[in-house]
Amino acid sequence: MTNQDEGGQGRSAEEEEALMKEWAAMAEEDAGGSATSEGGGGGGDAMADEWEAMLGAGAGEGEATAAVARDATRVLNQDEIDSLLGFDEDGAGGGDKSGIQAILNSALVSYERLPMLEVVFDRLVRMMSTSMRNFTSDNVEVSLDNILSLRFGDYLNSIPLPAMLAVFKAEEWDNFGLLTVDSSLIYSIVDVLLGGRRGTAAMRIEGRPYTTIERNLVERMVHVVLSDLSAAFDPLSPVTFRFDRLETNPRFATISRPSNAAIVAKLRIDMEDRGGRLELLLPYATLEPVRELLLQMFMGEKFGRDSIWETHLAEELWMTEVELEAVLDQQVMNLRDVLAWKPGSKHMLNATPDSQVEMRCGQVGMFRGRMGRKGQHIAIRVDETSRRDKG
Repeated sequence: MTNQDEGGQGRSAEEEEALMKEWAAMAEEDAGGSATSEGGGGGGDAMADEWEAMLGAGAGEGEATAAVARDATRVLNQDEIDSLLGFDEDGAGGGDKSGIQAILNSALVSYERLPMLEVVFDRLVRMMSTSMRNFTSDNVEVSLDNILSLRFGDYLNSIPLPAMLAVFKAEEWDNFGLLTVDSSLIYSIVDVLLGGRRGTAAMRIEGRPYTTIERNLVERMVHVVLSDLSAAFDPLSPVTFRFDRLETNPRFATISRPSNAAIVAKLRIDMEDRGGRLELLLPYATLEPVRELLLQMFMGEKFGRDSIWETHLAEELWMTEVELEAVLDQQVMNLRDVLAWKPGSKHMLNATPDSQVEMRCGQVGMFRGRMGRKGQHIAIRVDETSRRDKG
């Protein structure tokens, strides 16, 4: 065995020597690597930090993807659904609607685009305060709560029953309007007109139809309100509101399509400890004949007129200087004859010293008179005023 080893060693001595050198080099590299790892070299730490950062980025992307997936599959609660559809109870008391409800109502025309209508309703409130006091012989205060624009069908569905709905017609505008009297005001008017004592609330009996006496008394009040409404519109456009019928079922008081827009003015009538609400509805189709008048701006209650400036303008017009021409005669000639004139040509006029001379301002005849002389000037004495064709 030794011989074989020796023989083998003798046959590959150079190869064995090279192999030993390779083993020695590999041993040195292993020793150097262990020393570096024990000494905490920067190369290993940098590589470890890089691997850790890559793992952290991958985990962050995974969490974001999972969060997006959870949001996509999340179910909305009832509050979020109400807010999306625009039926938020917190904003229902007069705030702006949002969501789908706002999109559906975006086609409605706002009453603020009719500034003159507010003046009309203000006049109505002042007139009703006086007329209702005379009607009830009691201290009545009328106030305007708000003016809003909504669809006619939505308004009919929002009327609290029982109530009385008075349908009236605008004669000159050939259309209808609606006047709603709530239950509180009905019983208060009946109690006041029939001699109810002050300090006691009107007795209500719910669940029964209104009697003939109650309907007649409310109808008398409606006539008073419609008379005041006609007077309120009178400076703007003369109109007569005629009472048509009195209904207790909103379906029988349909005067317009449910999708049509309308303006509702809510009035509050207080009689000390009694009172109620009165709502006036005017469809936009009813106000269309006077829409241009309702769009105009105004100053005070004179509906655009300013007497001070009218007086100033009239005074300045009286001081304006105008040029008058005295026309002795007027003839019609051919252009050929006119072009044939030369210096020294004569043309005879159909006028004598006693003929009347017409005085014109531009193309408008003003006066007629006779020509004469005053001092060194030629003068015309005015005998009559020219007749101007009208129209």
